Amino acid sequence: MLGQQFYHETMRKVVVSFGTLFNNIQIVRKNSSGVITQSMKVPLAYGPQQKFLARLNNDPSLGAKVAVTLPRLGFEMTGITYDPTRKLNRVQKFRKVKSSTDDANKLDTQYMPVPYNIEFTLYAMAKNSDDALQIVEQILPYFQPDYTLTVNDMADMGIKRDVPIVLNSVSYEDNYQGDFTERRAIIYTLAFTAKFYLYGPVTSSSVIKTVKVDQYTDMPDQSPRREQRYTVTPTPATADADDDFGFNETTSFFTDAKQRDATSGKDVE
Repeated sequence: MLGQQFYHETMRKVVVSFGTLFNNIQIVRKNSSGVITQSMKVPLAYGPQQKFLARLNNDPSLGAKVAVTLPRLGFEMTGITYDPTRKLNRVQKFRKVKSSTDDANKLDTQYMPVPYNIEFTLYAMAKNSDDALQIVEQILPYFQPDYTLTVNDMADMGIKRDVPIVLNSVSYEDNYQGDFTERRAIIYTLAFTAKFYLYGPVTSSSVIKTVKVDQYTDMPDQSPRREQRYTVTPTPATADADDDFGFNETTSFFTDAKQRDATSGKDVE
């Protein structure tokens, strides 16, 4: 079981899809007359909150030109847990016939996926309250409390699945301390859960086109005497595993003592 290499990039796709949700948030700033004086896109990066705060506090001088600019969004994956409430039948399989010409008679199979949850934390950081509120207000209305994404889980198997992103909580923090030279950071922390599935390896096998069964009236230790052969083939003969097809059934009777060689496909003494 363990040791077979496979990697479907499922978790990577979920992380990228989650980040894409917040990749186009913009804020505006107005003067006392209500005229927009500045419009900017809020940058987004993957990383823990402590990393951004350490960079922010690296140079507390208000006149420094090298520092993290605010507002800013950051997110990170904080945990993965199994979800037994969404467990599927373990013996069922996905099936797909390969579409390439060379593998036209190959059938790919894969067992049902396993449900897991990814915990995400999104940080919205700003240096004033209005910027932070603009960011949060552009996010919260879409989660009631979940927002559903469609992820192309298994392109080779043609599987697309909806992934609910559930908003669990929102917390607020203002780390302004010290004198007037201290940089201020208002931080809203949003906790999310993404409900996704992990897939096992894909197994490729040939499609069975003919079944032959020899029947015997008795089975002595030496040279059993066959009586008849039951043969089943698909109709049409060019049908693949995922086509709508029928069967041809043929019964042949014998008086010899030959047996069928499965390797050569011939009857031998």
